[in-house]
Amino acid sequence: MDYSQTLNLPKTDFPMRANLPEREPEFLKFWEEIDIYRKVQEKNSGRPKFILHDGPPYANGHIHLGHVLNKVLKDIVVKFHSMAGYDAPYVPGWDTHGLPIEQQAIKAFGLNRHEIDPVGFRNKCKDFALKFVDIQREEFKRLGVRGMWEKPYLTLMPHFEARQIGVFGDMAEKGYIYKGLKPVYWCATCETALAEAEVEYGDKHSSSIYVRFPVKDGKGILPEKDTYVVIWTTTPWTLPANVAICLHPDFEYVLLRSGQEKYLVAKELKDNFLETAGLPDGGTAGNYKGTELELVECGHPFAGRTSLLILGDHVTLDQGTGCVHTAPGHGMEDFVVGKKYNLPVISPVDAKGRFTEEGGLFAGQFYLDANKAVLEELKNGGSLMHHSTVLHQYPHCWRCKKPVFFRATEQWFASIDGFRQPILDEIRKVRWIPAWGEERIYSMVANRGDWCISRQRSWGVPIPIFYCRDCGKELINQKTIKHLQGLFRQHGSDIWFARPAQELLPAGVACQQCGCREFTKETDIMDVWFDSGTSHLGVLDEKSVWPDLSWPADLYLEGSDQHRGWFNSSLSTSVAVTGQAPYRAVLTHGFVVDEQGRKQSKSLGNVVDPAKVIKQMGADILRLWVSSADYRSDLAASPSILKQVSEAYRKIRNTCRFLLGNLYDFNPAKDRARREDLLEIDRWAQARLQKLVRKATAAYRDYEYHVVYHTIHDFCTIDMSALYLDIIKDRLYTMPAASSERRAAQTVMYDVLSVLVRLLAPVLAFTSEEIWRHMPGDKGGLASVQLAEMPEAVEEYLDPELEQKWERLLAVRGEVTKALEAARRDKLIGNSLEAVVDIYAGPELYAFLQPISADLATLFIVSGVDLKALGSEPASARKIESIPELTVAVRPAGTGKCERCWMYHEGVGADAAHPTLCPRCAGVVRSNF
Repeated sequence: MDYSQTLNLPKTDFPMRANLPEREPEFLKFWEEIDIYRKVQEKNSGRPKFILHDGPPYANGHIHLGHVLNKVLKDIVVKFHSMAGYDAPYVPGWDTHGLPIEQQAIKAFGLNRHEIDPVGFRNKCKDFALKFVDIQREEFKRLGVRGMWEKPYLTLMPHFEARQIGVFGDMAEKGYIYKGLKPVYWCATCETALAEAEVEYGDKHSSSIYVRFPVKDGKGILPEKDTYVVIWTTTPWTLPANVAICLHPDFEYVLLRSGQEKYLVAKELKDNFLETAGLPDGGTAGNYKGTELELVECGHPFAGRTSLLILGDHVTLDQGTGCVHTAPGHGMEDFVVGKKYNLPVISPVDAKGRFTEEGGLFAGQFYLDANKAVLEELKNGGSLMHHSTVLHQYPHCWRCKKPVFFRATEQWFASIDGFRQPILDEIRKVRWIPAWGEERIYSMVANRGDWCISRQRSWGVPIPIFYCRDCGKELINQKTIKHLQGLFRQHGSDIWFARPAQELLPAGVACQQCGCREFTKETDIMDVWFDSGTSHLGVLDEKSVWPDLSWPADLYLEGSDQHRGWFNSSLSTSVAVTGQAPYRAVLTHGFVVDEQGRKQSKSLGNVVDPAKVIKQMGADILRLWVSSADYRSDLAASPSILKQVSEAYRKIRNTCRFLLGNLYDFNPAKDRARREDLLEIDRWAQARLQKLVRKATAAYRDYEYHVVYHTIHDFCTIDMSALYLDIIKDRLYTMPAASSERRAAQTVMYDVLSVLVRLLAPVLAFTSEEIWRHMPGDKGGLASVQLAEMPEAVEEYLDPELEQKWERLLAVRGEVTKALEAARRDKLIGNSLEAVVDIYAGPELYAFLQPISADLATLFIVSGVDLKALGSEPASARKIESIPELTVAVRPAGTGKCERCWMYHEGVGADAAHPTLCPRCAGVVRSNF
């Protein structure tokens, strides 16, 4: 007789196999068919709101692994909250204006923005942006991210642009917006001003030079003959704009002798200067405090103008000479100190980085190329004392990656001083995750300058300011802004570029200063950070478009670079207009690097393409990768790391497959065992399950997703696969199908699966859906696991005393398992069921084990266990160091293997009708026929 037919073997046709790339699209289609986003929102209607406001990515290319990290984290947040009692709508967004899109559109369409009309150029940029909105939308959906994809927010939407200029108008009305001449970061390649958030630092080789300026009028303090003040700089090209030399008022300066010549430098830097310049130390001709030298006049080395000695606290003794070359047109500190002395602001470089006629000898040259010509001029005039090259950190443009420079131009600014303290006060009210983010952004706001919000580009929201044709006075007020808002809502901001000023103004508007009724309009656009920085009002407070949203947001979640970017600009606009932060909490994540911690780049060949990973492994592997590491630091990704993640996924999946396979005949409505009918090990598993629920849900609430990952993974691999499921296999397969013992095990397995599928749903979107589809029972009539509630711990199932007991039992089991492995290596046994284990226990351990001695063979998965007193063990027995009162011996079980359960038993053959079965199996088989 084939006794395998009488076993309750797990169902083997369950389709949950490692074919995610093929299976996942089926679930995407299913979610779309049932409109899962709408169903979730309907289910949660009326519950407390939880609003995660999406920081908009640029619609300028395919998504990369950084996008995956960000969007999956957001999806985990939203899905958990929507399953944990909140109404958690999610409106995804895109940044569709600005330089990143301009650059890509110019490249894609072969445009020359100087030759095409602004409206035509803007249309091309819009086409490009919308194309990649559609592309990225599908790529995000492929990741399993749930959201209002049919109605996202785009910063080019007319109603968004209208709300944005409304914020600008409110800030202007409060006096926070002004136009001023001051140095700003300038990118010659992109031909525009940049904000601090758009500048990044990288290595650059620069000239390091010492230049002497002859003293022309020593004011009776310094001698004039053969006397020089020495400066040091790494930007020779800024020397044409030099108008002063700055000293620290409190530093000591010395006049060094070298032959007939004398050189003024800071006392603490004189030795380094003499060594670098290769000059002998001829002693000193005088000592001075900085304040004594104020207003001494020097001659410019080649420009034919005076260079005045002035005082400033920004001078340091870190390097150089303590005498700082000062060009107010090319440096913010220079500009600030120059205003105190009413110095001229010379900025002889145009938007493309070329010297203007004001640059004299260097007119027409690109500013970096002019370094060589400046050095030549200094050398010819005898002013260059030393020249070398240094590698240092230098500001670069965030988009084109080229060096930037300070250029004094008229720009529009937001005066941070007008609302700096309220911003700092609001920062203290926000929850920052991780906590160090609070001090980081606090320091940035406390020390930042005014926000340069104008850009000399075309693709963006125009600065809504008019100028009087006759007197040049600016015109912006609530009347003009409200009129423009109506036009923008109807036509979009293109209307600003398409129509003359008169058609954009309300009727009857006149200049308040001179009465003129004709106006011109501003040609600059707003900083793209102003676009996204006003999205908290343009989206969360735009009830006519997104009625489910509310202001302020509960959470902003972006990369840590956004402390100076989106978090900062959003905070600034919100506090300026509403007096309140736009978010209650801010969570930041690190960046994606390779295994060596290097930034991923095509040049290094270490880029992991998410599209390829999805095609080869499935999106759930990427989602599990996101949850597997602590996102607060940088996350490493590589083929080998993803392979490790896929192995972890396999273990979790196989645990769930085993559970499902053994529940094929279990109906939770009628087969569920009562609590009192559960075996002790079943109650232990139930207790462990409640601890899992407690720990995992707490970790979800604290945004500790790596804790969720490790907790679930360990539960599946250790508590379940290595222990509970391994131990109950015999009961599952060999006991009568409807026996109380088997139903007890199935009851626990069902509870475990029901918990796991819900805990996994925010992370493994596709796998959890597949599990849910194949779970027994009606599942409350819910079509998707995303409509289920997060599990809650059943407190009465927690049993510390039982857990303590089983912790000890499992420690003994672990040592027995090691002894069985040793016997297997020694070829004494094969399968563990071929063994009988002799346990030699000390008095206390013996008393602990003796009441359950009949169950030890099941616990150890062997054919027999003999419990004996310690002291009677043979010399070959294995002494257990970790449990001194335990010694273990393993011996072959001998003959009498049951053909059905594979256990060895002396009673095999006792039943004449079933001579190859043990008495237990014979009884089961008889009851089945």
